[in-house]
Amino acid sequence: QAMKYYLAPMEGLTGYVYRNAHRELFGGADRYFTPFITPNSNRSLTSREMRDVQAEHNRFGDVVPQIMANDAAAFLWACDKLERLGYGEVNLNLGCPSRTVVSKGRGSGFLGKPTELDEFLAQVFDGARIRISVKARVGLTTSAEISGLMAIFNRYPLSEVIIHARVQSAYYSGAPDLEAYRRALALANMPVAYNGDIFSLADAQALIARFPGTCALMLGRGVMTDPALLRSMRGGAPLGAGELTAFHDRLLEGYLEALGDPVTALFRMKELWSYMSALAPGCERTLKRLNKARRLDEYRAAAGELLSAIDAELAARAGERAQRE
Repeated sequence: QAMKYYLAPMEGLTGYVYRNAHRELFGGADRYFTPFITPNSNRSLTSREMRDVQAEHNRFGDVVPQIMANDAAAFLWACDKLERLGYGEVNLNLGCPSRTVVSKGRGSGFLGKPTELDEFLAQVFDGARIRISVKARVGLTTSAEISGLMAIFNRYPLSEVIIHARVQSAYYSGAPDLEAYRRALALANMPVAYNGDIFSLADAQALIARFPGTCALMLGRGVMTDPALLRSMRGGAPLGAGELTAFHDRLLEGYLEALGDPVTALFRMKELWSYMSALAPGCERTLKRLNKARRLDEYRAAAGELLSAIDAELAARAGERAQRE
């Protein structure tokens, strides 16, 4: 069956404004995972979390809300709420490496408590009516933990396990542990998706060739840099001149409307530029100006220069491709 492509959940970056613009302008991902929701002890979601999962902001059936919890009752409450909003699946976050999250035994911190994790899943599957998938790292401190974790996962009817092939302590640095991923794939009795360091078409092809049993590839930072990456992985056109400008303008407009505050909107856009700037080598001074911009007009001026430089580069590449063909 055809390889599926997912957009990873990235806090502050892959909210509904981004998801809807990406789907419309680049054909989208097979699935979008929302930045994690953390159901709290008084059983409520923040207004930001609520906005992100509201039905009117998610009119397509390809969005999977991600939940971070280590308390089965809180997780089930969130499942019930999301099911009532029309979702058919949720994803349990066992991957977030942040120290504050890990210290509370959540995210990848939960991997260090296999007995509690097993009990949590038993209670969850006893009460949930919605499909549940998991996104996990290969361990907390060592990738040898993956065998025990897969034994736990195999006990439950998980719809899918998405493996980020690093341990928690590695954060996002160093090479992914492909040997640990191979073990996970060999042990699993459910579909397994791969996540970690896919930045190009060549990266994706190499991974699919090496692990043909993989059901999907999940990309995060690669798509933040090049929003057309999933399209080109499906055999479509690479990022073309004018496309990043159209996407940028749509996002800026979307954030200004959704957040109602230029300062917060600019903060979101600058965070995105920390990835997209890879498409504008040699523009460090303009980038510095963009990051210092406090006002919308200052930001627009700097962003306009960066986008013009990127468009010129993309047009030149398209010309070279046309000559070769």
